[in-house]
Amino acid sequence: MKANVILIGFAATGKTCVGRRLADRLGRQFIDTDERVVEMAGKPIPEIFAEDGREAFDELEYQALEEACTRQGVVIAAGGGAIVFDENRDLMAEAGHVVCLEAKPPTIYERLRRAQAEGTSSVADALLKGEDPVRRIAMFKEIRQPYYAIADWTVHTDRLTIEQVVEEVVHGLAYLED
Repeated sequence: MKANVILIGFAATGKTCVGRRLADRLGRQFIDTDERVVEMAGKPIPEIFAEDGREAFDELEYQALEEACTRQGVVIAAGGGAIVFDENRDLMAEAGHVVCLEAKPPTIYERLRRAQAEGTSSVADALLKGEDPVRRIAMFKEIRQPYYAIADWTVHTDRLTIEQVVEEVVHGLAYLED
């Protein structure tokens, strides 16, 4: 298997956790574009939005994704919103196999709540604020859903462990390589 593997999906679908384990399993390097954006900016994602604005974040995200996609034989976790831009979708589609990790809004909500309590998610606060966070998550997912169609393989992660998701991705990659 020579092509890159690019994981896409909404926040809390498991892109980073699955990506790390998948990279270990395949003996590849793992690149998380959100982590790269933070490195490039020298500050957390919420601060980038607050201090520099959405456009600055989008440009950093594109640069991080472009840098990752020019590599060979890596596993990439793309930022949750990267998929909405044509140029990002083109980069991913040309760079390797695109795998979408899916989860239902209530599952995403519960995962984000856990991540918020553990302090492990930079987007949890933004997605969980307000009166009906499950509805907000569903709305954002609905907007992004047509873009997830570029995926070569999709794994529904709701009832699966991280290891089971990795197995499903590996199964999909074997199918794609045939």
